[in-house]
Formats: sequence, structure tokens, C-alpha cells
Amino acid sequence: MNLIKPIADRAFAESQLAPATVGNTPITPIHVNINGNSRTIYLKLEGHNPAGSSKDRTAHALIEDMEARNRISSSTIVLESTSGNLGVALSFVCHAKGYPFVAVVDPHTTEEALKNMRALDTRIEMVSEPDHTGGYLKSRLARVQQLLQSSSRYVWLDQYSNPANPRIHYVTTGPEIYNRMDGEVEAVFIAVSTGGTLAGIARYFREVSPKTEIVAVDAVGSVIFGGKAGPRRLTGIGSARVSNFIEKSHYDRVSMITDEYAFSFCRRLFKKTGLKIGGSSGAVLASCIDYLISRPEIKRVVCLCADRGENYDSTIFNDEWLAEKQILLPQPWSTVDFESFAAFEKKAVASVSKS
Repeated sequence: MNLIKPIADRAFAESQLAPATVGNTPITPIHVNINGNSRTIYLKLEGHNPAGSSKDRTAHALIEDMEARNRISSSTIVLESTSGNLGVALSFVCHAKGYPFVAVVDPHTTEEALKNMRALDTRIEMVSEPDHTGGYLKSRLARVQQLLQSSSRYVWLDQYSNPANPRIHYVTTGPEIYNRMDGEVEAVFIAVSTGGTLAGIARYFREVSPKTEIVAVDAVGSVIFGGKAGPRRLTGIGSARVSNFIEKSHYDRVSMITDEYAFSFCRRLFKKTGLKIGGSSGAVLASCIDYLISRPEIKRVVCLCADRGENYDSTIFNDEWLAEKQILLPQPWSTVDFESFAAFEKKAVASVSKS
């Protein structure tokens, strides 16, 4: 189910570049059978943004912040480290505004993301050596520093420290969730990487709905919450360094998810419902279901799904890639399964008929 045109369609890209087209993404309910009981999970589908992820918000916010401070112009070169989605979103914005853009990426960046960045005239700087944690973040940041020292034309947006990152989620994403759910949100599940999304949404909910539980979802191998550093295949979640944005007051619990479980939930959801979500979203969904197993009374939960699964056709949804990387997918819990939309609607009609 791919309702969004590929970014490589330049005519489509150029027609969708206004900030007004970013955000107001849909919240779609899915139905999960847990221990024989049908439970509803609301998915905030950020893949419906023009460039296909929540990073559309971040990209516009970072560029507008730099413009407001007169830091960038057509003579400067925008520079950012990215695992994929932010690079694609920035390619969109920079292409529209006429700013040259260099994306520092690594071997985990998907072919889909690289193709879309190149289609919008982005120059790719690929690092190849992992850092001492087994990941690539610190290697990417080292390359950013090398480029900054090589020319004064480079301007680094710094998604890792720029307050514009969490601010955009405080101003837009948080209110969208709260309003679309009519103010009734018992828990929100958010994948963490730079921490900007979590910090912004949490700040908003602490003000308007302090009873809402904020669950930070991280990847096994990430050090954000004090875990042991290790290699990860998941992109868009986890980090080799602690977030500059997250405070303890921003979250009520932390959930650590393996690559294998995240990928497994992505694939099972697609098979049963036709919804295709990215790896970090699979991690968020796995965390949410684990939470619901022990909380039968909870009814209003939201998972922030950062991007669409079509960005991972060459990886998560590719059997050959999984085999090459020797990734064995576990079967999600035997007492848990997604209900197809058709099956749920049939059950709902039958229920109404009996009443």
C-alpha cells in the first residue's frame, strides 16, 4: 500500500516543497489480538509527509532557523550528518531553496534514501569505517568536522544540538497527536535517536496532559539511556552518544528493542494489514504491544511511526538482504497477532448485529 509518489519524481517533489504541506499526518487505528482480546493501537503515520518521514518537520525547522539567523545563503553549502531520512528531507528543502547540500552518510543508509538524495542534486559523502562502538555516528561527525575545516562555505545544521529540532515537535507533532485523539491519550510511544522528537512531544504533553505516559523506545546497542554500545542494523533509532535534548522528566519508561523484533513486526504488520512502516516504527510497535500485554485496562495508545516502509524495500522487506546479513527473524509472541482491516470490520458488523 504505497499512496505516496517516490521522491525521485522531481516534478512531484517540486510541487510539494512548501512548509504548509508538512505535518498534519494521519492517525490510523490498527487492531491487535492480544491473548484473545482485540486491542486498538493508533499509528501516527509520519510517512505521509512529502519526503516520507517525520524528518520533514526537522528539515524545515533547521533551515528556517539558519535563515532567521542569516547563517545560510546560496553561496554557502548546507552540511549535515544523517542515517537517511533527514538527508532526504533536507534534499527536498535545499533543492527548492537553491542551497547546495552535502549529506554525510554511512553504509547503513538505504539505497532508496541515497537514490532520492541524488535525484535532488545532493552530494553524498560516504564514511566507510565504523567508530569504536561498532556504529557510524561518530565517524560521520568526524567527517563533518573535516569538511567544516576545509572551507568556510560549509554551514552545519547540527540536528544533535540545535533547539529548532525539539521545538518543531513541541509546536506541531505533539498538538497534532493530542487534538486528533480528542485529548484522550493514555500513552505515547516514541523512537529515540537525537532525542528531538521525544523532547518536543514530551514537553507538550507534560503541559496539557501530564497523566499521559511517555515511553521512550531505543535500540539494543544504543547508549542513549546508559546501555552497552554495540552494532545495530536499525536506522533512525538509537545512538552512539547521549542526547543533548532529553531530560529525565521527558519519559516515564524506556523500552529496548532488538533489530530482529523490530523487523519482524514490520513484516507481520504489512502481511496482515498492508501497512508498510519503517524499522524504528517496528520497534515502537513491538514496545507498545509488550506494554499492552501487561496493561489490559489501557485503551488509548499512540505509536509515532517515523517513516514509511517503502524506504526499506531493499533491506527490512528483502529476504535476500536478511539472509546476507544473517538476520534471523523471531516469530512475534504466539498470543499476539494483527487483525486484517477486513476481518476487523466483519467482526465489528457482527457485533453490531447482535446488539
